[in-house]
Amino acid sequence: MADIANGRIPAQSVPKAGKRRIRRSPGYRIFQVANRIFLILLSFAFLYPYLNILSIAFNDPADTKKGGLFLFPRAPSVYNFELLLGDEVLGNAAFITLSRILIGTALALLVQFGAGYAFTKRGFRGRSGLLVFLMVPMFISGGLIPYYILLANTNLINTFWVYILPDAFVFFHTVLIRVFIQTTVPVSLEEAAKLDGANDVYILFRIVLPLCAPILATIALFTIVFHWNDWTNTLFFATSRRLHTLQYRLMLVIRESEALQAMIRASIRQGDFTRVPRATPESIRSAMLIVTTLPIILFYPFLQKYFLKGAVIGALKD
Repeated sequence: MADIANGRIPAQSVPKAGKRRIRRSPGYRIFQVANRIFLILLSFAFLYPYLNILSIAFNDPADTKKGGLFLFPRAPSVYNFELLLGDEVLGNAAFITLSRILIGTALALLVQFGAGYAFTKRGFRGRSGLLVFLMVPMFISGGLIPYYILLANTNLINTFWVYILPDAFVFFHTVLIRVFIQTTVPVSLEEAAKLDGANDVYILFRIVLPLCAPILATIALFTIVFHWNDWTNTLFFATSRRLHTLQYRLMLVIRESEALQAMIRASIRQGDFTRVPRATPESIRSAMLIVTTLPIILFYPFLQKYFLKGAVIGALKD
């Protein structure tokens, strides 16, 4: 250092701390380039089907009949969405689906979070036996008929609550919350709060709940996706048209599109092109897929960081 200060050694020749350049071998650089190209191609392979459906949905149905659509619409049009959204049943189905998501997710988080917190208490008598009792139905199910009889005896068939109450408690989600609390929230923190005069309700909602944001976001994402995608409950337990959900309407559109395709083929065979409808089954189906999947695609990025953290920590073994 004295030599540098006296000017005997140029300061520029002394390597600066923290700026050491790491030499990469040619093989490593080739691997990096090949790896990036592979990931780009893999991403494109995942995105292409959705982009193709998007191009068909926003393309004029008459032009779609010609085929050859890939990533971009040839004749941009919103006719498919106008025809689809003009269905009066679709608006009610959207209201039922959104109501189901909001109420079902809120109730599920409340029930499962409370149960998961209760199962962390060592003073909970019969905890081990109750855990085993709740674990058995995860592997052994009574089937659809006993489940239908149970819902019928509780007067839930053909009501809105058939979407909410049966799925308010999911044991797997409860176990994830329980393990997350045990591995994240120290027992000493609760004991200190009790010494300060806090009761169990205060500790649950003011101390434990804020620390459980990652796992609750994960469970919320699981629940939202389930309620959004489910259509079998409507098929089996809701015969009223006013209880139809968006995904159930999508299933009906796919079935009706098959009938529409048969009518188109019959009209072409008879040479009566005036009866050929402008909309095609493929275009209507693509528009419906965009309507039903876009909200989840837009919603997921906001919960992704919580989802990854909650899923990893919540899956740790106790």
